[in-house]
Amino acid sequence: MKTEKRVEVRGSHRHPLENAQNVGKADAGEHVEVTLLLRRKPGAVVPATLGTDKTPPLSIEEFESQHGAAPNDIKAVEAFAQSHGLTVVRTNPGQRTVVLAGTVGVLSQAFGTELNMQKTPKGVFRTRSGPIYVPEGLGPIVDGVFGLDNRPAASPKFRRRSVAAHSGGVSYKPTQVAAAYQYPTGADGTGQCIALLELGGGFRQTDLQAYFSSLGVTPAPSVLAVGVDGGTNAPGDANGADGEVMLDIEVSGAIAARATIAVYFAPNTDRGFIDGLVAAMHDKTNRPSVVSISWGSPESGWTQQAINGLNQALQDAGMLGITVCVAAGDGGSSDGGTDGLAHADFPASSPFALACGGTRLEATSKGAATETVWNDGADGGATGGGVSDVFGLPTWQQGAGVPKSANPGHKVGRGLPDVAGNADPETGYEIRVDGQVMVIGGTSAVAPLVAALVALLNQKLNRRIGYLNPTLYTTAAIHGAFRDVTQGNNGAYSARAGWDACTGWGSPNGAKLLAALSQ
Repeated sequence: MKTEKRVEVRGSHRHPLENAQNVGKADAGEHVEVTLLLRRKPGAVVPATLGTDKTPPLSIEEFESQHGAAPNDIKAVEAFAQSHGLTVVRTNPGQRTVVLAGTVGVLSQAFGTELNMQKTPKGVFRTRSGPIYVPEGLGPIVDGVFGLDNRPAASPKFRRRSVAAHSGGVSYKPTQVAAAYQYPTGADGTGQCIALLELGGGFRQTDLQAYFSSLGVTPAPSVLAVGVDGGTNAPGDANGADGEVMLDIEVSGAIAARATIAVYFAPNTDRGFIDGLVAAMHDKTNRPSVVSISWGSPESGWTQQAINGLNQALQDAGMLGITVCVAAGDGGSSDGGTDGLAHADFPASSPFALACGGTRLEATSKGAATETVWNDGADGGATGGGVSDVFGLPTWQQGAGVPKSANPGHKVGRGLPDVAGNADPETGYEIRVDGQVMVIGGTSAVAPLVAALVALLNQKLNRRIGYLNPTLYTTAAIHGAFRDVTQGNNGAYSARAGWDACTGWGSPNGAKLLAALSQ
C-alpha cells in the first residue's frame, strides 16, 4: 500500500496549554466537529485600494462569486474526508469553509495529531501541541483546521467598577456619552444591522425591556440571537460573560435604537471566534453593516493559522463594506501579561480592524470637559494599545508617527488603537445585567459605542463607510474629527499631540466626522 505523503498545515503549530495539569488522553470515541478554512479561488485578488472610493463594497453574492472557495478545492477536501472516515457536515463556498465530523480517534489519525485533556482553574479542555498534517495535495488548499483544540481563545474586555474604589466616580447613560461626543442628530440606526460577536453569556428580554424603558427608548430595539457552532443565548452569570453581552447590546441599542441588533453566540475557541465572525459577515438575512467585537487576547497566545484566519475574515469584511470595531484590551501595554513585555491584543491589532482604545471622560451637558488616557493602575485596568509583533506598519499608517515597539528589537509594526472613547469604570456606563443595575467600563464599551456611531453615519450617508482605516489616516478632515487626548499613558506608551498608542486619534466628534465623510 502506497504511503500517503503529508505536509504541515501552514501556521498550525500549537504550544501546550500553560499552567495546566494533564489528566489523560482525550476520549477516542468523543464526537467532534472541525472547520477547514480554504484558500480563495485561484486568481482572486484583494484590491490594493481597499477602503477607498476606488473600491466599492461587494454584495455577499458578488463576494462569493469572486472570492469564494473553488469547487475543485472543496471536492478535494470531501475526498480526503471520505478516505479517512470523516463526515462532511456542510460546505460553504462563499465562507470558504468545510465542516467535518468524526470521533477524536479518527480525527487524530486523519490530521496526524494527538489530543489530550488538560485541567486549568477555568476547566478541563481538549488540547493538542505541535502541527496539524494533511495530505500533500491539500497543503496549498487548506489555510487552517480549527476545532481539534477547544481551549479558550479570548476574554471579554470589560471592567466593573470596584466596590472598594473611591467614591468620586461618576457614571453615564450611553446616550449621555453619545451626546458628549456630538453623535449625529436626526439618526436612529433605521435600516442598519449591528452585529455583536459573543463567546459566552446571554441576555434576557425582560432586562432589555426594563433597561430601554428606563432610558425612554420605546419600543425597545430589535435584538436577535443567532447560534454558531452550537453557541446559544445562555444567560445565568451576572459576574461573567452576561456583563459583556448586556453591555454590548445596551450601549449600541441605546444610541442606535432602530437598528437591528444581531447577537452571534459562538463557543470561546479559535474555531468559534472565526466561525462566528464569518457567519455574521455572510448573514444574508440580517446583512450587518458593522460588527462589534469586545473579545480578544494577546497576539502571543494565538496560532499563526488562527491569526491568518481571523485577519482574512476582517479583510473580507472590508471588501463587503462592513466596519469591524474591536476592543483594544484592558490590560495596558502589557495586555495583562506578566513577562515584562508589551503585548498588543488581537484581533484589534489586525490592520483590517478599527481598534478601539479607552479614555477617562468627565463630561458636561455641553460636551466633554476633560478626557485623559484610561489608566487606573495594575489592578484597575488601563487601555490596551501599542505596536503589533505580528503585523507590519500599514501603508496608510506611515505618516502617523507610530513609535517603535517597546520590546527588545524595537520592531516597527501596526500601531493601535485607531480611535478611543470612554472606558474607565470610574466614569463608566450604567448597565442592567440579570436584574442588577451596575456600572461597567473597559474598552468592551468602546467597541459598541463606535459601532453605534458607524450605524448612524451609514444611515445619514445612505451608504456603508466600511473599512475606514485608510481614509482615517490619510484624510486630514477625517482624523481632525477626533478630540486629541494628550494626557496619560498605558504603561510603555504615552499620549501626545496627534496619533498615539494609547488613544489613537482620540475620541470622535460625530458631527464633524459626518461632515468630513460627506465631502
